[in-house]
Parts: sequence; C-alpha cells; structure tokens
Amino acid sequence: MRDRMSGRILIVDDDPVQRRLLEEAVKRFGYSARVVENGVEALEVLCAPEGSDIDLVILDLVMPELDGFAVLEKMHAEGNGTPVIVQTAQAGIDTVVGAMRVGAQDFVVKPIGPERLEVSIRNVLNVLKVSALEDEVVRFRKAEAGTLTFKDIVTRSAFMERVIRLGERAASSHIPILIEGEYGVGKEVIARAIQGQSDRATKPFITVNCGAIPEDLVESILFGHEKWAFTGAVDKHVGKFQEAHGGTLFLDEVGELPSDVQVKLLRVLQEGETDPVGARRRPQKIDFRLISATNRRLMDLVKEGCFREDLYYRLNVFPVWIPPLRDRLEDIPELTRHFLARFAAEEHKSKIATVAPDTVALLQSYDWPGQYPPA
Repeated sequence: MRDRMSGRILIVDDDPVQRRLLEEAVKRFGYSARVVENGVEALEVLCAPEGSDIDLVILDLVMPELDGFAVLEKMHAEGNGTPVIVQTAQAGIDTVVGAMRVGAQDFVVKPIGPERLEVSIRNVLNVLKVSALEDEVVRFRKAEAGTLTFKDIVTRSAFMERVIRLGERAASSHIPILIEGEYGVGKEVIARAIQGQSDRATKPFITVNCGAIPEDLVESILFGHEKWAFTGAVDKHVGKFQEAHGGTLFLDEVGELPSDVQVKLLRVLQEGETDPVGARRRPQKIDFRLISATNRRLMDLVKEGCFREDLYYRLNVFPVWIPPLRDRLEDIPELTRHFLARFAAEEHKSKIATVAPDTVALLQSYDWPGQYPPA
C-alpha cells in the first residue's frame, strides 16, 4: 500500500488536457489539487489568505499573458517562498537554469512521466519539511541565546505587522514597555524579540509570572533577601532584578502584584536601585530593561483601585497591544505548521506531516474566544 501524505498542490497550465492529467496524477499520489489556467489566476490564489495553504506549485513556463518566468519573478519580489516545480516542453539548459535562478526548486519535461513527477513532488516537499524543522531548531536556539528577533516571528497578519513595527521601535530604546493582550497571544515572544533586537541581546532575559507567586514570597523573589531576613530564610537570595542586571526583566501578569510590592517596584523604577529584604547596607544600583505584560487592561485595574496610577504611567511608557487570534485567522496555517515543526523537533522526529486543508479550515472556523479580561 502506498504511504500517502496530505498536501495541497496548485497546478498552473493553460492546456486543459494537461491540467486534467496533472490533477488526476496528483490526486493519485495522495495529494489534493487546486487548478488554475494562467499566471494571473495563480498569483491571485497565492496572494489570497487561502494561498498560505498551498504547499507546492506545478507551473507551466509557456503561457499567454503572464508566463511562468513572470510568475516566479513576482513570487520572489513579494517574498512568497512556496516551492515551485516548473514544467516545460523545452528542456534546454538555459531554460532550466533561468527557471532555477528565479526561484524554481525542480523541473519536469513534457510529456511528464508519472514516476518522474511523483519523485519530484516528494523530493521538493521533503526538503521543505526538513527546512521547516531546521528553522524551528534555529528559532529554539535563538530564544535560548536571547537573539530571537522580529524576523523570526511567524505571522502573515497586517495587525501583527503593526505590532512588529512597534516592537522594532521599542527595541532601539531603553524605556519601559507594557504589552497587553489575551492569554496565549504571544506576549513573551514579542518581549524576547524586543530583547533580541536590542543592544541587550545575549544578556540575561529573566521572566517572572507575577500571578503564580504566593503573595508572601513576591517581595523576596523580586528584590531578594538577606540571610535570616525572615523566618525560614536560611540563605541569602538574589532577587530577579539583580539577576536581570545588564539585560531584561519580563514581568508577566504584572497586574497581579500586591499593593505593597507595587510601591517598591515604583521606587526601583524611579531610583534605579533595589533593596533586598533585610538588607542593612545601601541599596544596590541595577541596570535593566523592564518589559511588563498583562492579560487584563491595566487602566481598568487602576479605575477599580487595584493598581497604582503612578506605577501604571511608569510601566505604560511604550504600550504594545497584541490582537487575539480570532482577529488574524490568516496566521493559523503558518502557526499550525510552526507548532507541528516544534513538536516534531521536541519529539526528535525527522519528518513533518503536511496539514490537511480540512484541518486548517476547521481551525479557522473556530472562534478562539480567549479570555480578556479573565472571568
């Protein structure tokens, strides 16, 4: 039995007979097919939101109006990296080299033998899978090394392009940043990209989930404590602010900080120094970049009297709001492939299965309710 793998292939050919033959062959190989009859229609499909579902293009080079070379050139100019197999009745070396130069991954000669076509399709898609896995491994390493940048962000959304532009501007300064958005929208990823694109790249990136720390330990964890500063403090503890010296401190769910800790955080931001619990010496000067994040609208907490207004304005110097996934459904196909590659890397799998179009459509039909503010 043939080992079938899902994948969506766009067939571009002005010859109706050739289109039908290719479509039947592609389906027989275990893939789904989308068929268009000229280069103009091909670019319309590739530029539309559903174009991100296309895994491979089989492209005729000789067509009226817009030929295959022009399609390849426009794809390259628009940064569309969808792999392409060109088909031509003219197998001259100049033709092949010219097609490869403008972005084709492989070529087949008309009339196309089914065995040769299947080998070409499988080879190109396998290279794509390995490349996706390698990209994900590189992304992991960058995140660990603190060198993740906005070029590594997975998105096709116009909303997210604005977030990226804001993040790039924020990276060039040292002012505090407040990132707001629902659970799971990628606040920490944006924070890491800001760090990785700043002059603090490769320096410490210290993350603190303020909502996950017991209230009686928040001050000690953030600011540190001296030995015997309180019952049970049998050793000296360096706080997160000191750990972040020279780098970035990321305070996630900053709206959950207790009121007394808010006062001390305000002082740290005003004076640039920290005072460990129980310290008898002078406060210690620290150099850090502060990025705060919250899944709640911090101004609403200020109005409710749960968060200090003066601290709010200290944190909200450069605001960044990340839209929920339901407002950027065009990101779902790319994110699905991204997480599939990530899980494959984590499980030490060498191959990544292509996502079936029906699966992508199902994910895009979900309303992604999120939770903002939390119930």
